[in-house]
Amino acid sequence: MSTGHQCHTLASTSTVDGASFPARIRVAVVDDRPMTRAGVEQVVAGDHGLHLVASVPEVDDLRRARTRCDVVLIMLPTVDVGQALEMVSTAAGIGRALVTSTWERRPTVLGVLRAGARGCLTRQSPSAALVDGVRIVGQGGIYLCAELVDQLRREMGQARPDVAARLAPREIETLRWIAWGYTQMQIATRMGLTEATINTYAKRIRRKLEVGNKAQLTRIAVDLGYLEDGPRDDAA
Repeated sequence: MSTGHQCHTLASTSTVDGASFPARIRVAVVDDRPMTRAGVEQVVAGDHGLHLVASVPEVDDLRRARTRCDVVLIMLPTVDVGQALEMVSTAAGIGRALVTSTWERRPTVLGVLRAGARGCLTRQSPSAALVDGVRIVGQGGIYLCAELVDQLRREMGQARPDVAARLAPREIETLRWIAWGYTQMQIATRMGLTEATINTYAKRIRRKLEVGNKAQLTRIAVDLGYLEDGPRDDAA
């Protein structure tokens, strides 16, 4: 059983007797559990509309190999929430990310969607749901399995007050400076702290808010009204 990078080549369109058919959706599978990954490979390979182009244990393997795909089907391992969101964000930069998890711990479904995912499944989702999800996401849509609909509604209903309650005053101040476009060194100077401390605050903020990049942090800061007063001075 191989745990390395597997790559197969296929033309983007098929032609039979002069007739052209739509390209199959190119799928990359990411799962650090070889046996589970092998099962997902079989599901993808068994559908004529899908094409397995890579199967790897880590999302960074796709980045290093410069894999070209339409959908990255990623099974989130049990890791720190910040690391999980970084994985989703990386996957979203390679293809449309479809994420599978137990959802028994953070990141939440909403957090994963904010990090760039285009769809979510549970690890108990049947093969048919997995195929449907890949097809819909691969065609540019957004997919959420039936088991997660109510959970997402609950998360969206409590998202705004919950976000504000999670952050300490110093973290809110750091978030404002980040959203205004200041570097960590500039923020450290203005807050009278070390750059290492600001870096720690930034990591905590991303973990607590379940976001993977600055653009998402800025959007949340705007939603919460943290930028209404504007910066107190110009960036150095």
